[in-house]
Amino acid sequence: MRKAALLEVIAGKNLGSSATDTDKQAILSAIANLEDFNPTPRPLEATDMLDGNWRLLYTTSSELLNLNRIPLTNLSQIYQCIRVKTKSVYNIAEIKGLPFLEGLVSVAAKFEPVSSKRVQVKFERSILGLQRLIDYKYPGSFIEEIESGKKFLAIDFPITSNEQQGWLDITYLDNDLRIGRGNQGSVFVLTKS
Repeated sequence: MRKAALLEVIAGKNLGSSATDTDKQAILSAIANLEDFNPTPRPLEATDMLDGNWRLLYTTSSELLNLNRIPLTNLSQIYQCIRVKTKSVYNIAEIKGLPFLEGLVSVAAKFEPVSSKRVQVKFERSILGLQRLIDYKYPGSFIEEIESGKKFLAIDFPITSNEQQGWLDITYLDNDLRIGRGNQGSVFVLTKS
C-alpha cells in the first residue's frame, strides 16, 4: 500500500524535473512513510538484493536533473548499476537528442561500506559521448567494457580529485525498490531493471 502510494505520486514527474513544490512535498512524505517500514534494516548485508542494475524513478539531485536542461536533448533513462563483488557502482544517463546524436553521461565509482546502511563513494572515471560512437546498447554490456579497461571514442577521463566523493544511505530496500539519501541532501528512488 505505501509502496504503491509512492509509485503513484512519482508517476509522470519526469524523474523529478516536472514536480511542483506541492508534488515534492507529497513525494518526500510518501518516501519517509515507506522508509519507516523498510523490510531490510541492514541493506548492505542483503547483497543479492542490492546487486544489479537499478533504474532511477525519481530524484531531487539537481546535478542529475540539470542534464534535462541541455538544449535540443531530453534525459531518457538513468541507471545506477551496483556490482557488490567489486564494490563498484556505475551511474549511466542516457540522453535523447537529434537522430543519431543520442548521448551518454557515465561515472564509475568505488564504494566502501561504513555502516550497515551507509557507503562512502569515490568517483574514479567519467565517460561522455555519443551512444553510437561508444557502441552503447544497454548498461550491462557497457559496464563489461568499462571493467575490461576499454578506452572509448568519447571524452573518457579519470577523476582524481578527492573532492569527488560522498556518501549514500540506503534507507529502503526490497526485491525491486531502493531508496537512498545522499550527502548533498538528495533523495533517489530506483527500481530494479
